[in-house]
Amino acid sequence: MTQQRIPVWVKALDPLSQFGLVHALRQRPEILLIGDAELAEQQALSQQVKADQRTTPPVVALVAVDSLDAGAVQVLRSATQRGCRRTVLIGSTIDDEALMTAVELGVSGVLRRTDATADRIVHLLQAAAAGDGSLPPDLLGRLLGQVSRMQRHVLAPRGLSHTGLSDRETQVLRLVADGKDTQEIARELSYSERTVKNVLHDVTSRLQLKNRSHAVAYALREGLI
Repeated sequence: MTQQRIPVWVKALDPLSQFGLVHALRQRPEILLIGDAELAEQQALSQQVKADQRTTPPVVALVAVDSLDAGAVQVLRSATQRGCRRTVLIGSTIDDEALMTAVELGVSGVLRRTDATADRIVHLLQAAAAGDGSLPPDLLGRLLGQVSRMQRHVLAPRGLSHTGLSDRETQVLRLVADGKDTQEIARELSYSERTVKNVLHDVTSRLQLKNRSHAVAYALREGLI
């Protein structure tokens, strides 16, 4: 069976980069370049096949910038709003603050402009389309360092973890996942049943989940427990 080509929307903040990226990717059989008009059509198609319970390759945005300034941030947000479900970022300067901002905006792949060969770009686009992330090793180390510092200095003093769940909430969800009922959880954690119910209510309300089963499924899927 012929592999589906990955639809890619390219946006660079300077004409030369735009031309270079389009020229390089146009020759790749793995990639299907789409413009603004096709992006709107692809978004409508994606909604239709979702309604029909079929699958379609996600549109990946390839964004090239010098630095992650206000203009670049706007492009990244616009890509998501216009239906790009994955984003790969090529940048000249990627400092710690820019890296954290990129991750918060949903960027799944980051590549320095000096490393941006056609093969590496295509590899990142394929990884993004498959739902995987990719960062240069040194950037990944810096990101993990930032998360660790945030955990120690911001979240831990407030009784939270990087998942956004408190230790108590995590303990309760883990026991629910083990099949224990409210009474059993209360007894094991030395809480009142009312406290357990309040914890579950807080989690489901904050994360906009339907019930405790939905909360456990969400937490497992997101790697929170």
